This record gives sequence, C-alpha cells and structure tokens, in this order.
Amino acid sequence: MESLQQRIGYRFRDSGLLKLALTHPSVAKQQSNQRLEFLGDAILGAIVARILYDLYKDEQEGELARRHAALVRGETLTAVAREIGLGEALQLGASETQGQGRDNASNLEDALEALVGALMLDGGMAAAEAFVIPRWTQMAQQTLTAPKDAKTALQEWAQARGLPVPVYRLVEAAGPAHAPQFTIEVTVQGYPPAEAQAASKRQAEQLAAGMLLQRLIN
Repeated sequence: MESLQQRIGYRFRDSGLLKLALTHPSVAKQQSNQRLEFLGDAILGAIVARILYDLYKDEQEGELARRHAALVRGETLTAVAREIGLGEALQLGASETQGQGRDNASNLEDALEALVGALMLDGGMAAAEAFVIPRWTQMAQQTLTAPKDAKTALQEWAQARGLPVPVYRLVEAAGPAHAPQFTIEVTVQGYPPAEAQAASKRQAEQLAAGMLLQRLIN
C-alpha cells in the first residue's frame, strides 16, 4: 500500500479505507471493496462528466455521452489500474491469487472504482478530483471527434441498410457473485449472430456488437 500511495501521489489519513478498497470479495465477503466500488463508480462518472462539459463546449448531449461511455468503460479503467500498478497491491483470496487475479480486468476495474470512492471518503472530492482529472483529461483530449460505441455503430450499420435494430439475448449468466460472467448474443436480421462474454451485461453487449460489426464490415 505504501508504494501505491507514492505512485498516486496521495497519502491516506485512514489507511483502513485504502486497505478496504484493495480487498477483493474472495478475501472477505462482508468486508470487501464492493461498497466502495459502488460509490467510486458514481464519483468517477460525475468527475468525467464535468471534464467533458468543460472541454467540449460545442458538443451536444449525445456526443458527450459517447465520450463519457468510452472514458468510464471497463477497458479504460483497467488500463489506468495497470498504469498505477494497482494489481500489485490487491488483497486476494488463494483462488484468485492462483488464477492470476492481480491482472484480471474485472478485479482491476472494480478496485480502481473502489480507490476513487476511498479517496473521496478520506480527502473529500478534492482528493478524488486530484487523482481523476489529470489522467482522464489527458485521455479525453486524445480523441478529436466523439467516438461511437460498438452498439451504436452496429445499429447505424443495420438501419443504413433498412434492417431492424440488432437484437441482444442473454445466453448465460455464470460464476460467483463477486466474479460473474455474462454471455450475450447479438443478431442482425439475415446474418449469423455473434457471442461475447464479460463481467457485465453491458460490456458483453459491447464486445458482441464489436465482433459482429467487424465481421459484417469485412
């Protein structure tokens, strides 16, 4: 935890908050980082929304929403978590440790959100903003035009050809509560479906949409 605090440039007054943010449910189901993850998700979303609101003054809600989705999606959070070496500090149960849980994307994403929540509780919004704003502002400035998420792009592809909107179906929900896996199938009328698996339904839908779109374009 000491080296992590050095890497993020913040020293916790209450070290118990940081420890809790790093505690995976496989260690202690009653005292894990899940509540902090819930809090941090909302705080991160609000800070990123403000960053985009200030940066892109000429963009409308839809464009800002697409930028926001790209900046708070799992892949982005996982990349930041790896950049600060968050996996090295995670408190994991034996099964997660043996299963390379320190580099598991879902674990890193959850812990990063929990870290943001812990920063807010320990040092107020100023502490959370000091961590989020420099990193997410840099990422927000890298894309000149608002990105299209995979689901939006696939829907536009279908509608441009006079086809109905894509249909998403939950194929399977498996795994323990702390590490669920959802399998989603997406279909565009007249074409073979695509399936993808992820730790959330939203992420699985995006992955499946991206796979099908790539196939259709190629």
